[in-house]
Amino acid sequence: MSSSRSDRGRKPAGTSASDPLRPSDHIDSAPADDVDGDVTQPRLGFVGWLRWGWRQLTSMRVALVLLLILAIAAIPGSIFPQRMADPNGVTKWQQDNPDLFPVLDKLSLFDVYLSPWFSAIYLLLFLSLIGCIIPRIKHHLKALRAQPPRTPARLARLDDHREAAREAEDADAEAARAIGAAEKQLKALRYRVVRYDRGAVRSVSAERGYWRETGNLMFHIALVGVLVSVGVGGGFSYTGQKVIVEGSTFVNAMIDYASINRGRFVTEQALTPYKMTLDSFDVTYQPWNSPGRGQAGDFSANVTVKDADGSSSKGSVRVNHPLQIGGDKVYLLGNGYAPSITVRNAAGAVVSSGPVEFLPQDNNMTSLGVLKVPDGLPEQIGLTGFFYPTAFQLDSGAYTSGFGALTNPLLTLDVYEGDLGINDGTPRSVYVLDTTTLKKLTGRGTDVKSIELAPGQTADLPNGMGTVTFENMSPGAADLSKSVKRYVSLQIHHDDSAPFVLGFALLALAGLGLALFVPRRRMWVKATPGDGSVKLEYAGLARGEDPTLSAALDDLVRGHERLLDGVVPRRPVDEGTPSKED
Repeated sequence: MSSSRSDRGRKPAGTSASDPLRPSDHIDSAPADDVDGDVTQPRLGFVGWLRWGWRQLTSMRVALVLLLILAIAAIPGSIFPQRMADPNGVTKWQQDNPDLFPVLDKLSLFDVYLSPWFSAIYLLLFLSLIGCIIPRIKHHLKALRAQPPRTPARLARLDDHREAAREAEDADAEAARAIGAAEKQLKALRYRVVRYDRGAVRSVSAERGYWRETGNLMFHIALVGVLVSVGVGGGFSYTGQKVIVEGSTFVNAMIDYASINRGRFVTEQALTPYKMTLDSFDVTYQPWNSPGRGQAGDFSANVTVKDADGSSSKGSVRVNHPLQIGGDKVYLLGNGYAPSITVRNAAGAVVSSGPVEFLPQDNNMTSLGVLKVPDGLPEQIGLTGFFYPTAFQLDSGAYTSGFGALTNPLLTLDVYEGDLGINDGTPRSVYVLDTTTLKKLTGRGTDVKSIELAPGQTADLPNGMGTVTFENMSPGAADLSKSVKRYVSLQIHHDDSAPFVLGFALLALAGLGLALFVPRRRMWVKATPGDGSVKLEYAGLARGEDPTLSAALDDLVRGHERLLDGVVPRRPVDEGTPSKED
């Protein structure tokens, strides 16, 4: 009989204070006038709170939540460019969003995988998985050594239950024969079988599907393996970027990288010794009369690699087809034009000469570049310019490029004079010119037009400072298709943990397959002899959802009946294939 909360603390009528308390009279529901109804919980203390926190952290629920949080935390890494993989993209993002960039940079959204908050989630997930796996391994090993449980006394209480009766003159002998046949049948179906006989009642208990929990443990151990491989492998991996102009050489040394992110265990000696020369860069563009006019097709950076032993080999780096050099993989990130510009002072002495990488701004390779001349002239000067591979002049007088290939190349330059800010020790980007403190000498806003140069032409600098020349790299050629050098932006990546990550990932998939498709189930067959007959009972119980259990039990009953009748089928009857029973 149920009672309300207000009645549970009162004694029934006719009882005295000395009578023992009944269950409904327990002190935890005594009225306020008798006993204080508030329950005083024991204080956990520092150690108690640590144990409680550890139990929460090592629960499977928290592990799954942390895995989901880790996946969500990795999303910004695919939205924002990462310094480790695309430093040029980070620079461009900063230029396009100067106000928002500092805020996002403080949140480490451009270094997501190296950020403290991502590392914290990573370590918590690692600890949670370890805490989940160790107790489950102990429990699983104990279950593997244990025998199947005893046959329940009342099999009819189970949802999947079947009964049959067989007439027999010697019921006791028939019961023994039936259980013997069931034992052989279940062993043939790869069940673990144990006989449990109690007096005249004989039974067999069978269990299978231990691979389900094994697969589950394999999956979680593989996840730990992936985390360890990535964590430890990150300490021995490095990723560097380098811009190489046609004809120039890159040496695989830390000093020759434009930028490099390396693990804490990577030293100069850890880098594979080789040098790589960019022989040429090939790119195809859709013809003028095609629907995709001007779109770039295949890219190929053709290189010569020379190893430390003096041997050399040819190779090419293409998009999504990295070049393997020793343990390094070389990826093609970008490309562009590098006009060769020479600056001379008023006396004709060369003060700056060489190719300058211009950054593409559109699909037709309209490119923006910066040249800084800190020495050799009366004042420091900076030149900002646009390069147009196939120049067209708009009605407004401005230029644009109508095609990506070199058909009508044109270089326009604006000249600035003043302190370039490179002598104060502050790092400055070679692709950006801060003009806030500089005086503009040519271009819009001045009385002097921008300098316009075709390959091979020279123009005077303002105020008699000297001259600037746009060098033609293919003098005497029939056309200008090779007049300007190309450059490529390469990423060199070294990671010895990749095979281990792949191996653990495949192990995780195998374990997940076992955990999803191998059912864990128990089967019982019991024979009870009677007066001239034997009562046979069959029952099955699954651990978790198992929609095929009922069909498997029916197959067991039919197969057992054939064995008892001595009927040999024309073809083997599958009592339950591994996909159904295992």
